[in-house]
Amino acid sequence: MNIVLFGAPGCGKGTQAQRLKTHYGIEHVSTGEVIRSEIRRGTELGRSMEHYISTGRLAPDEVVIGMIANYVAEHKNAKGCIFDGFPRTTVQARAFDQILAQHGLIVDIMIDIQVPEEELIRRILLRGKDSGRADDASEEVIRDRLAVYHRQTAIVSDFYKTQEKYASIDGSGTMDEVFGRIAAIIDTL
Repeated sequence: MNIVLFGAPGCGKGTQAQRLKTHYGIEHVSTGEVIRSEIRRGTELGRSMEHYISTGRLAPDEVVIGMIANYVAEHKNAKGCIFDGFPRTTVQARAFDQILAQHGLIVDIMIDIQVPEEELIRRILLRGKDSGRADDASEEVIRDRLAVYHRQTAIVSDFYKTQEKYASIDGSGTMDEVFGRIAAIIDTL
């Protein structure tokens, strides 16, 4: 079972992915966390990505696709994977289908977590107080990230809608309520 958790920054993808990982016993890959880890370690990838992350821009497709291809190859025999923050562009979505197909795998469902924009901003600013992430501490950078999401990323949902692999849920409410909505969709697969 391969699940794409989708939604704007701050919608709760990471939180829900961790809960899904525990509940269903499947792997979780967060492209954002992989990139932040590379930055913390000072790797070549991390140094090249640092500017994109700090300004709220998307990482280049070829770099992210390469990271995911490596991850899928290493985890092709897993019970399943939750992809959090990938794909973020239609180019990445097409490449992702090809990567999975090479291993006899598919995306089973994209679950789009919908949250009103002002709530997203509030959540990210709160998270920034705890995380220390520069891209979570500035409302201007957050608004830029959301603008990039709406301009470049939101359209990826159309890719999965045409494949009839798309579901949308209300991401408002408690973590348990949101988890229940997501689990209800997964349990039908």
